[in-house]
Amino acid sequence: MDADLKDDDAVSLRQRKAEVPLYLKRIKVYPRAVGGQWRRIKWAALLLLLGVYYLVPWLRWDRGPGAPDQAILIDLDGRRGWFFDVVIWPQEVYFVTGLLILGAIGLFLATSLFGRVWCGFACPQTVWTDLFMQVERLIEGDRNQRMRLDRAPMSVGKALRKGLKHTAWIAIAAATGGAWVFYFVDAPSALAKIFTGEASLEVYFFVGLLTATTYTLAGWAREQFCTYMCPWPRFQAAMLDEQSVIVTYQKWRGEPRGKQKAGDDWQGRGDCIDCSLCVAVCPTGIDIRDGQQIECIGCGLCIDACTQTMTKVGRPRDLIRWDTLADQQAKERGASAAWRPLRARTLLYGLLFGLVAAFMLAAFLSRSEAELTVQRDRSPNFVRLSDGSIRNAYTVKILNKRRSEQSFALALDGLPEARLGTIGTETLSSLVVHPDAVGTFRVFVTVPASAARAGSHAIDFVIRDAAGFVRASHGAVFIGPER
Repeated sequence: MDADLKDDDAVSLRQRKAEVPLYLKRIKVYPRAVGGQWRRIKWAALLLLLGVYYLVPWLRWDRGPGAPDQAILIDLDGRRGWFFDVVIWPQEVYFVTGLLILGAIGLFLATSLFGRVWCGFACPQTVWTDLFMQVERLIEGDRNQRMRLDRAPMSVGKALRKGLKHTAWIAIAAATGGAWVFYFVDAPSALAKIFTGEASLEVYFFVGLLTATTYTLAGWAREQFCTYMCPWPRFQAAMLDEQSVIVTYQKWRGEPRGKQKAGDDWQGRGDCIDCSLCVAVCPTGIDIRDGQQIECIGCGLCIDACTQTMTKVGRPRDLIRWDTLADQQAKERGASAAWRPLRARTLLYGLLFGLVAAFMLAAFLSRSEAELTVQRDRSPNFVRLSDGSIRNAYTVKILNKRRSEQSFALALDGLPEARLGTIGTETLSSLVVHPDAVGTFRVFVTVPASAARAGSHAIDFVIRDAAGFVRASHGAVFIGPER
């Protein structure tokens, strides 16, 4: 009998498991508009960041004849990056690497201090999603109107609203994709070519790709990107501790929650009236009263919503607030805990940030205005001239980073008997390199037979400017016949 019951329970359990799908259908989030301090801060951040993103490619910067006049331009054809008066060459890509490292360490530091402040205010996904949701509100209405519109059967009015919304979304997404491309090509001429059909296939491809991704992620994916696609929420927990300032519901003050009517006594109950406005305004649809969750982006909109409710019912503000877990735990005991921004992890991140920044600054200040590379011919290793002299051939490249023509004197260290020459002459005068360009020269090093050494011998090529200052050097070898 008992065995039969156990078998029936097992069958029932398997049936229930079979009825639960592996992937649940998305529950669409309808965030409600809310005003307040943190909403204003988010609007300010949105306007600032979008303004910088869209307008920077149109800034002009006069660099003289022959140079692009776009203030910030990553010139892939010319193989250099223009940042106002600074030019970054391919061999200086370590500056880009250093900036990325600084950004990562800065993000770690900000997270350990203020939680997911990046996600809530500055992340591109957050910024463009905010913009898309505002367009949606202007066309379809606020939360309740949008919910009723989605539940209503298709009609001419609904189709017009939906069509207008998606048209606006696509226009914003196209502007976003175009603005990104403008960082790599001249913005005014590229814009004209795009609309006249004269742009390259690469330009149309990347504008289309970024338009599609912006439209999909900001218009459709929204909170799903933050919850399921972005890796940042997964490992940010390693950077948070009890002293990190995060959006927090003061459970010790709000519970037990319950509905409140005018004139009701507040004795024996918490300040939370269970209005659920904090849930309605949340862009990811979570309930902050359930504690910290991976979906929370730390935007602070629930603080604005709760502040409005507390004001209406005459209770103290900050039922939901920015605070540390240490302070909340202390307040539950009737005490308080001061915020400690200086602690082991923040000091470590700050130290790493300072070291990388100092190294980057030193490397930038010490960067030379000229670079030299030398490549020796390997076939043949050397040539014996009619007088018995031994000659090696080299390809010398001089990079002139200045915006003016430079004349360099090439010298050789390590072979005092050697003569430097080029094609057509046995003597080497100055080498002229055009502004902001690479000069390539064919150079011969000739050593008399009596001074020629067997095997390979280390030498150094050195370039000096017109004033005689050493600008760059490059090591090489001179190869003579085996004895």
